[in-house]
Amino acid sequence: MKQITILAGLALAALTATAAKPPAPEYQTRVVASGLHRPTGIAVRGNNAIYFTEVPTPGVNGGNGGSNSVSQLDLRRNRITTLHVGEPEPVNITIGQDENIYWTCKSAGVILEQNEEGVTSVFLSGLTKPSGITVDHCDNVYFTQLPTPGVGGMNGGLNTVSVSDGTTTTTLHQGEPEPTDIVVSRNGDLYWTCKSAGVILEQSGTDGATRVLLNQLDKPVGIAIDRRGRNLYFTEVPTPGVSGRAGGRNKVWEFDLETGTKKLVHEGDPEPTDIAVARNGKLYWTCSSAGVIIEATQSRRR
Repeated sequence: MKQITILAGLALAALTATAAKPPAPEYQTRVVASGLHRPTGIAVRGNNAIYFTEVPTPGVNGGNGGSNSVSQLDLRRNRITTLHVGEPEPVNITIGQDENIYWTCKSAGVILEQNEEGVTSVFLSGLTKPSGITVDHCDNVYFTQLPTPGVGGMNGGLNTVSVSDGTTTTTLHQGEPEPTDIVVSRNGDLYWTCKSAGVILEQSGTDGATRVLLNQLDKPVGIAIDRRGRNLYFTEVPTPGVSGRAGGRNKVWEFDLETGTKKLVHEGDPEPTDIAVARNGKLYWTCSSAGVIIEATQSRRR
């Protein structure tokens, strides 16, 4: 167990000063945890429990000196608890309706599951570079695989979007060049970012039809949806590791699925990798190169 470093005052001012422009005035941001080691995936349970992965040594397991981990941040107690260590590449993470947590381990080709008692087991194995992950209300696990990142199906790419109940796995879509992260709405609609193509795709939970929801994006990576299924949130990371003050163009966006309106949430962070939304609507994202988790609160509610 380790204590969080809370940044405030001058420290927070120094971080926000890295933005090329100030955040959109509708959102107020603060750093809720710092001193992390390449935080990557993130998920929120309720309003106060944040789960995240750290990948300082991608592809290296604990037995060979790797220090990658899965942790929980308790916002009420300002405390981080390490839940699991030793995986070679725990990338993205999600929480099931049964409150079990699941994460993809990219280089090991597995999805791991940890129950409320803290017991970790393999949910699926034999995968090829699993990346994004999400769980629906029936605890079906949706995930992406990236064996050929950046290569579309017409050019021999083998990337897929799939679903599994732990016994049966079904491929839902294939041929995208880089389906990076994925989220499922309450009605079963799927959304995923395709980083190299610069698009977000939507697959209907009713008939399985897939369409491009947003295009001409700048390296979209993380994605999340609110509990009402109205607002989609995503990150763009065209300049990983470069802050806004140094010319970075990384951004966090909100997209209203009802009105089709896209709104800037924040810009200037050096690497906003993954994003999650709490029950109360607060946003949280990992900034991998800065080693922080950021919270964004909407100051004016609709």
